[in-house]
Amino acid sequence: MKLMNVMHDAFAPFLDGEKKPLNVMEVTNLWFYLLATETTLRNEEISYNLAQDPKLKSMIKDITDTIHIPMRDELQEFLKKEGVPLPPNTPQKPLGDFQDIPAGAKLNDEEMANLLSYNLAAGVNYGVRGLTESIRADVGLLFSKFIMKKTIAGMTVKQYLDEHEWLRVPPFYKQ
Repeated sequence: MKLMNVMHDAFAPFLDGEKKPLNVMEVTNLWFYLLATETTLRNEEISYNLAQDPKLKSMIKDITDTIHIPMRDELQEFLKKEGVPLPPNTPQKPLGDFQDIPAGAKLNDEEMANLLSYNLAAGVNYGVRGLTESIRADVGLLFSKFIMKKTIAGMTVKQYLDEHEWLRVPPFYKQ
């Protein structure tokens, strides 16, 4: 079973017909989701430049190229088509070897991996908000796709964190 196909099929009956204008909550959620995606991309560009572990570097590149760049592009296209002005963003970071930056002025691999995990989890949480507050089916479908992509990527990052014993686990509750 292909999850994206299942989601599309669930929304398909509601995608036909006349679309009402986006409501204020939909615009707000889409706009902020795009802004957060752009910010996450800047974090990933910096992390890619600083990562020491080749596996972490590869994971960052994969998440950037297969999730966040396509997500950003899809959101921009959707908002432009709806006549919504795009949020301002900062320019891309150049690729390079920035290993000469002192350790106290940059994140280490553990911190970058946990930041990556946090950003994915925050994206899932905010995506759920966007989904539950959407009225239009096409907006709900967008957020559903984003939630699924970030959830799957988050599981990969979680496994990486666990392998390195970097996974932050709250204390167990005992009565």
